Amino acid sequence: MAVKDSRTEQQIKDAAKKLFFTEGRFKATTQEIADAAGVNRTLVNYYFRSRDQLFDQVLKDARLQMDSRLEATADEKNFRKKIEHFIDVFMEQARNYPYLDIYMVSRLNDDVEKQNEILTDIKKTDKLKLFLAEIEEQMKLGTINKMPPVQFFINMLSLISYPQVMQPLLKKVFRYTDKQYQQMLAERKAIILKILFR
Repeated sequence: MAVKDSRTEQQIKDAAKKLFFTEGRFKATTQEIADAAGVNRTLVNYYFRSRDQLFDQVLKDARLQMDSRLEATADEKNFRKKIEHFIDVFMEQARNYPYLDIYMVSRLNDDVEKQNEILTDIKKTDKLKLFLAEIEEQMKLGTINKMPPVQFFINMLSLISYPQVMQPLLKKVFRYTDKQYQQMLAERKAIILKILFR
């Protein structure tokens, strides 16, 4: 039996991420993934057993990467800076993987088991509860408008993710090139902060 090579495994995962989340090719075949990685198709099956397992692995890696970047702000005391960093992390991920949010939404709608897995991950920590409590405290201080903290959180996520999820359509509607669309997204951070903060 051949010995697994972590470099080859990573090469396959990187190729799959590019196809799935950068190019939006969710139905890419094992052969297409192998071609993009510059390896034989049997190696993809050897390392990941199936295309779906590879898909799950690269999705998990993308989520872990984002979680670790968000962890860096956990101790940030300045709420506005924390939100700025949160926006930066989400926007950078969206720039690197423009189809990740689209995939997440479609996968969660189709797969109850995947929904339960993500909900279990969220419930394992009190991070969300702590963040909602922090939002409520900021409302008391008058930094942000009063509303249920969940609404603030949903507003923030919507302002960040909607332009990413709708990117293919919005680019056509406004006749934006890739460069123009990225420029529009870059301008959104200041606009989002203006909407969220008093």
